[in-house]
Amino acid sequence: MNTPQPALHNNASHNLPATAGITLPTPAELQQRLPLSASLRQRIDSQRQDISNILNGQDPRLLVVIGPCSIHDPVAAMDYAQRLAELAQELSGSMLLAMRIYTEKPRTTVGWKGLLYDPLLDGSARMDEGLALSRQLMLHVAELGLPVATELLQPLTVPYFADLLGWAAIGARTSESQIHREMVSGLAVPTGFKNATDGSVQVALDAMRAAAHGHDYMGVDANGRVALLQAAGNRNTHLVLRGGTAGSNYDVESVRQAGLALQQAGLDTGIMVDCSHANSGKDPLRQPQVLAEVLRQRRDGNRNLRAVMIESHLLDGQQSLDGPLHYGISVTDGCLGWDKTAAMLRQAAQLLS
Repeated sequence: MNTPQPALHNNASHNLPATAGITLPTPAELQQRLPLSASLRQRIDSQRQDISNILNGQDPRLLVVIGPCSIHDPVAAMDYAQRLAELAQELSGSMLLAMRIYTEKPRTTVGWKGLLYDPLLDGSARMDEGLALSRQLMLHVAELGLPVATELLQPLTVPYFADLLGWAAIGARTSESQIHREMVSGLAVPTGFKNATDGSVQVALDAMRAAAHGHDYMGVDANGRVALLQAAGNRNTHLVLRGGTAGSNYDVESVRQAGLALQQAGLDTGIMVDCSHANSGKDPLRQPQVLAEVLRQRRDGNRNLRAVMIESHLLDGQQSLDGPLHYGISVTDGCLGWDKTAAMLRQAAQLLS
């Protein structure tokens, strides 16, 4: 008796009903519309080197990646950036401040995905406007003299902004992703890999080792064409401790264990502590306490602690996109307000000097 065979279907019947929307500019087109000057390119190269020197221990200053959890209002973001640029000059002897320009947000399930995806905040998904707004904002912040820092979430967007970045992060949800590890292998940008959401550091160590190697991988070139990309490898990576489901991991023993694991893996032992997320118990007002503990460990001789990350905006807290929006308040994770932020960093600078 012949076994019935499953019916064959054409490709269309196998595809979910996704439809083509607006046409997006290519990376080259957007870069031509919003170009990077030669002098600014040199400054960004210098900032990358400064950040690298801090992360590898050659520069004793503290790297502070700081700014809103996400950008939803470019006007408020520039208000924040202008204040931060002035503070960065004041504190430059003891720390290097880089501003978070996070225009993509990873979601555990669903929600607003960031300025790049939905700049009008209404679900209209005008990514053409979001791409332009994101690059324009990064340009303006870089022109103020601040290194631009962002999380690289969607690999297809990286060619639109890679030339503007002073520092980049790969988040806890994507550090295990082969695609993101390959992408980082082709970046000329210092990049931090976060520990996994369960707190595992090994995922980030594996990512650092993978990114250090050369890769041939599928990606998009400057003209928007799918291409075979060839990367030589990026050894300029580091570990970011952000806590996990079991709690925080910035205490003395957790930092010691992380440093030992990095050393045993043959990796640079520079560590960044994310003062937010699980390390603050998701309470943005506890971030100064986390920073204080990091500084205490540095004073006690731990030279592996070379950088911190802080979520900060003009005003404390967070707000929902469902109601009337108030100026300078985050619409994603809660942030520490500017006045508390400035006081915290000035106090930290005194302890570092």
